[in-house]
Amino acid sequence: MAKQEPAKQEPDLPAPTASPKATRGEAFPIVGIGASAGGLEALEQFLAKIPAGSGMAYVIVQHLDPTHKGMMPELLQRTTAMPVVQAKNRLKVKPDHVYVIPPNRDMSILRGALYLFEPAAPRGLRLPIDFFLRSLGDDRHQLAVGVILSGMGSDGSAGMRAIKENAGLTLAQDPASAAFSAMPRSAIDAGVVDIVASAAELPARILASLRHGTNAAAAEPVVDGQLQSGLEKVLILLRAHNGQDFSLYKKTTLYRRIERRMGIHQIDRIATYVRFLQENPQELELLFREFLIGVTNFFRDPAAWDRLRDEALPPLFARSHAGRVLRAWVPGCSTGEEAYSLAITFKEAIERHKPAGRFSLQIFATDLDGDAIDRARQGRYPSNIVADVSPERLARFFVATDDGYQVCKEIREMVVFAPQNLIQDPPFTKLDLLLCRNLLIYFSAELQKKLLPLFHYSLTPGGVLFLGNSEALGSATDLFAPLDAKARLFRRIDIPTQAIEIDFPAHFRSLSVGEGEVKGPPPPANLQSLADQLLLRQFAPAAVLVNERGDIIYINGRTGRYLEPAAGKANWNIHAMAREGLRAEIGSALHQVTRNGGRIERADISVSVDGTTRRVGLVVQLIEEPEPLRGMVMIAFSELPPLPETRKGGGRAPRGARQVELERELQQARDEIRTLREEMQVSQEELKSANEELQSTNEELQSTNEELTTSKEEMQSLNEELQTVNVELQSKVDDLSCANNDMQNLLNSTEIATIFLDSRLHVRRFTPLATRVIKLIAADAGRPLSDLATDLDYPALEDDAREVLRTLMFSEKQIATRDGRWFTVRIMPYRTTDNVIEGVVITFIDISVAKRLEAELRAAVTGGKTVPVQGESM
Repeated sequence: MAKQEPAKQEPDLPAPTASPKATRGEAFPIVGIGASAGGLEALEQFLAKIPAGSGMAYVIVQHLDPTHKGMMPELLQRTTAMPVVQAKNRLKVKPDHVYVIPPNRDMSILRGALYLFEPAAPRGLRLPIDFFLRSLGDDRHQLAVGVILSGMGSDGSAGMRAIKENAGLTLAQDPASAAFSAMPRSAIDAGVVDIVASAAELPARILASLRHGTNAAAAEPVVDGQLQSGLEKVLILLRAHNGQDFSLYKKTTLYRRIERRMGIHQIDRIATYVRFLQENPQELELLFREFLIGVTNFFRDPAAWDRLRDEALPPLFARSHAGRVLRAWVPGCSTGEEAYSLAITFKEAIERHKPAGRFSLQIFATDLDGDAIDRARQGRYPSNIVADVSPERLARFFVATDDGYQVCKEIREMVVFAPQNLIQDPPFTKLDLLLCRNLLIYFSAELQKKLLPLFHYSLTPGGVLFLGNSEALGSATDLFAPLDAKARLFRRIDIPTQAIEIDFPAHFRSLSVGEGEVKGPPPPANLQSLADQLLLRQFAPAAVLVNERGDIIYINGRTGRYLEPAAGKANWNIHAMAREGLRAEIGSALHQVTRNGGRIERADISVSVDGTTRRVGLVVQLIEEPEPLRGMVMIAFSELPPLPETRKGGGRAPRGARQVELERELQQARDEIRTLREEMQVSQEELKSANEELQSTNEELQSTNEELTTSKEEMQSLNEELQTVNVELQSKVDDLSCANNDMQNLLNSTEIATIFLDSRLHVRRFTPLATRVIKLIAADAGRPLSDLATDLDYPALEDDAREVLRTLMFSEKQIATRDGRWFTVRIMPYRTTDNVIEGVVITFIDISVAKRLEAELRAAVTGGKTVPVQGESM
């Protein structure tokens, strides 16, 4: 067997403090406790278990009767040695003190001081626990602790979410131990609770979590190589668990989330937590949920939504043809509040600005969290949304339910929800609106630089990008122009896609999987590498790399003696930039090597540079290798020494016969060259004309190819959208099938004969028991009521049904059958969920036994005489 090496030690996270007290000045944890008036017992159990000198302050927020004097401080003082006082305005919070909200007040906290407010909402709609916990999270951040104890309703869930967003700690009483379980259960179901335990156990769990550093100082951990190795191991385990990669998220955010989970399990070394993850797959799922905390609410930053309605949407209406369906995408939609806010804002913009023609909006809302998508599809939210949604919007766009509110059907149908990984999956395209609010702040700068060009690609020209108030464009200012910088509204600048580097889709970089190995600095360059760099920089000839059309792709060295920019519009083509004397030579050589390949050398070319004639050598070579440069042409220039000058002193060198002969031959050669140049000039012009035609044809083909590529990408995106719509439709079909099964079982279990008629009194549906009263078979669906045979002695049945349909007042009569049975016949209007009357419902309840007993009782009372039963004739 191979010898097993000892595991390398992983670095620890920042050492835990001895107590939950923070080390930054006077900062200390503050525990916000929410409970209803009936939660006194839970409060007493909680306070009784707080040890002396805990170093924390406790603020209790309850649902109190506004008309009664508060007696809670006196009642709670019996169970704790800490001072219990009723809160006052601007009261500074101190550690080891308990503060209780007074009746008929809302309370907030700012810089460690309590502030009291007159309640803005009427009695019954107030959410004082949410109001305080939200301010506690914003004020204390990592030092905020939220606790939900026994209580009715859902108050506290939104506040707990705000604390969790600010890296605070959240706890809830075990619903099984609570006198009223609605409040803690609502917070637990919302997925914002870290610890669930009985009221008596919660204080010890708070102290243990804070002691292990989860809520210690807010300073960010130092990310060194060894600690990063531990983080990467955690990310590798997560990726293996569900295929999701968080390597491009901000490291400090990931560290805080991991620290929180370590504190909950009282683990103080990251190596131990890695082993814990390997042994407990359920902890991987919980950590994944921790990374996906979806903090959102309706109409976050209301002023920005008003700007969207009044400044961004009207230009979209103006540039779109009437009847067009606008498209929007909301990545990172969480539980859907932001997507529904957009749908409501669009409806309000239509009513306010009244654009010409009918416009509609299709919203695609996506998120990595499948559970959040399922909740978003339902559109059900707790009653505490009244803090974010105005009464007018609640009345118009929401329907009240037993446990809160549901978005109305008209708004829900505007949104299609689907799970999607923003970083790995293809984006939606041809968008008019893209809302990515408070999502980029969790990504690294590298990932943000990849996503913003992708957003530019997804939007149509003039499309609107809506970011969060903490986000900016960064280096993408050339892609978007501000519509309203304060509201973070930006308009897409129309730039050709070819000019933007886009990852479609984006790809993750691979993680190092070394066992705790620390990457050292890159090795120094060797002597050969340094020499090569020096030769290229100082001794290599001036050269340019061009394509077959002569477009310059790369320049090496100083080429100013051979090339110069042409006047007018910038043109980076070698034919336009070559200096006089070189243009014809380069054109001829370039045409020859692109046709026949190989290498061409030309020497002793005269080039005029600023009135001075220079001798230049030219080398033109077609590139075969490496593969990425195949088909391109390298053009190199070399400076040649000048010709020998005449002898000084004014005399010429002696002329012999041989010299005269050479001069004659040279002159003939010059004449031949001149003739050849003229012929070449004509050929060059013809070639240039042909080249322009070919270039034009090539550009058209290239344009066609780009259109085909774009169409392919759009088809891929359209396929993704169709799959998304299919998932949504399948979900609705499943819901409809489930509801249909429930209704069918309900009708069958009641043993009440029922017939559903449409507005023309034609049979729509009936239960099996109805066939015992009226002669019905499956094929009778759609037949009028008047055509059906019945055992009832009820000739006015159809007339009564029409009267109910006219007056909307139900009818109920006791009717006998020809065989002696009795039925209570009830006729009621058939109402849809949209409160529209679409027919009537007739139920037949068998009361034969009751009638028979009534007749027997009457006979017994009258001494055997027959007494007519109600409804019979004598």
